[in-house]
Amino acid sequence: MVPKPILSAFDQIVAGSRAVLAVVPDDQLDWRPHEKSWTLGELATHLANLPTWTMATLSVSEFDISPADGGPPPLAALTTSAELVDALERSAAAARSAIEGCSDADLASPWTMLVAGEARFTLPKGTVLRTFIMDHMIHHRAQLGVYLRMLDVPVPQLFGPTADFPDM
Repeated sequence: MVPKPILSAFDQIVAGSRAVLAVVPDDQLDWRPHEKSWTLGELATHLANLPTWTMATLSVSEFDISPADGGPPPLAALTTSAELVDALERSAAAARSAIEGCSDADLASPWTMLVAGEARFTLPKGTVLRTFIMDHMIHHRAQLGVYLRMLDVPVPQLFGPTADFPDM
């Protein structure tokens, strides 16, 4: 069985992601802060689906994020905050189940990320889970917090009081 701290951390990260996705304004999904940035909807959709990477991390020993055949088509953008939260709930439930089914030996086994067939890094699966998935989720929910601030949407509390919720 996987150590409880990994599941506790995962659950906490998902809860914070849920809070951010729940306040994404449906009428602003096409907004982007810069021409090189993702739209609000693209970024939120990415965050909602990031937990699905857990299965690719835990079930195989290598994964090509840019295969020669182009790989699967991109996910369709979700169109409401309710859809975003629902997608997160589904992807997080599947990821949590996969994590629960892992042993310490599974998490210690190597995983390699490939780009167009070229190895970019090899790390233990547990490290990939923590950094490439969980920390990646934290990174993108923080980006969403900046997007929300720029749109004058109150930013939810994640680690303590915020400018919008100072007494929480």
